[in-house]
Amino acid sequence: MDNVTPDSCAAEEDEGSDSEVLCLMRVGTKSDWLRLFENTEITVGRGVDVTYQLLSPNCPLMISRLHCTFKQAEDGRWTVTDKKSLNGVWVNGNRIPADEGHPLRLGDSIQLGVPVQGTKVEFDYMLVQRPLKDINPYLAKRQKEGAKAAHVPKKSKRKLMAEEVEPSTSKPKLYRCSSADKCFAMPCPLTAHKRQQSLSHMQPDRTGPSRQVQEAEQPTDNDSTAPCDLDNLQMYSQNILLLREQVDDTQRKVNCLEGEQRQGDSVREEQVRELQGQLETLRVKMHRMETLEKSFSESKKQLEEQKTQQQEELLKKQLAGALQEQKKVLDELALSRQGFEEILLAKNKELEVTKEEKEKARAQKEEVVTQVTEVLENELQCIICSELFIEAVILNCAHSFCCHCIKQWRKKKDECPICRQAIQSQTRCLALDNCIDRMVENLSLEMKERRETLITERKGES
Repeated sequence: MDNVTPDSCAAEEDEGSDSEVLCLMRVGTKSDWLRLFENTEITVGRGVDVTYQLLSPNCPLMISRLHCTFKQAEDGRWTVTDKKSLNGVWVNGNRIPADEGHPLRLGDSIQLGVPVQGTKVEFDYMLVQRPLKDINPYLAKRQKEGAKAAHVPKKSKRKLMAEEVEPSTSKPKLYRCSSADKCFAMPCPLTAHKRQQSLSHMQPDRTGPSRQVQEAEQPTDNDSTAPCDLDNLQMYSQNILLLREQVDDTQRKVNCLEGEQRQGDSVREEQVRELQGQLETLRVKMHRMETLEKSFSESKKQLEEQKTQQQEELLKKQLAGALQEQKKVLDELALSRQGFEEILLAKNKELEVTKEEKEKARAQKEEVVTQVTEVLENELQCIICSELFIEAVILNCAHSFCCHCIKQWRKKKDECPICRQAIQSQTRCLALDNCIDRMVENLSLEMKERRETLITERKGES
């Protein structure tokens, strides 16, 4: 918006008031802030019957006539409604559905329209609540009050055209470019009906054809800088057809007058000379138009080639980026593999050390078992049965024997088998039995089974 003045209603209020009001703060500028008046429906668009009129200098049709409305609900919350606009209303980056009130909160981002040619959104606002005296200089003018103020003078110099008040969406006389500079604007191509009308009203005088040729050639003033597109080529083709028809018509008139020239009429000779001059002028114009058409075709080819090259460069850049990403991934995998290999080597070393320790422990255990076996065989065997003591007993001479073996021996002789002393008493030795049982647990399975079998047999005999 070009006019940046405080809101008229806000001007009537106390500018030094500390009361806080809601407004849409335009991002990136200290102007064009839109105040939201309580109990009032705020309309926004490029039309004339809206509260705030938004006009885009870069893209006139970015904002619809009635783009959106802001309304306060019964609970005091504000909502925004998209009135089926062309480019939509975006709240926090998401487009809201049309004709549905979307609730707003403080700090929400409201964007009207979409970015053009890679630029930022032109109408980008944020819902804030500030003291009126702080934001009063930045508030935008309300359109309805501005319209009333415009009709105060009794005499106006001129009436505003409809296109000055509201940009029209119909097809204009000039092809508008996206930029504000209109040096590239060109007239619309002539239709077949209009071309026939222009040919039917063409007169043989100099001013008629020359004026038409000038009108046909008017868009060629900035040929080198005009954009090369399909509309331009169609326009030049139609202009060339028009020039050719004028050349043929002039040529027929010249031939007709040359045939009648034999009568010696000086007026017809002068007309012939004028028509011949016009014919040469038209041929020069047509040659220029053909040259411009060729130049436009070449420019179009060059632009297509440049576009292809740009696409190839873009694909190359994307491919290079993908290769770099792949290289990074491969490097990360290599580092991970190296780390895993180091971990595996450390685990293998730990396993080897553990294996060596287990082998040492096993060897020590075998050695202990061997020593225990030797001790059992040498010190804890009964001299009668040559087996480990079973229910060991100690005689009065301090020698030990199996209880079963000494009973069987005393049936023959009542003396010690070792020292030959008379057996006066025998005592059961539980400590020796327990010691032998504990040692037998560490012996081989074969020795355990043999001892259990021997114990069972002796119990059966007893």
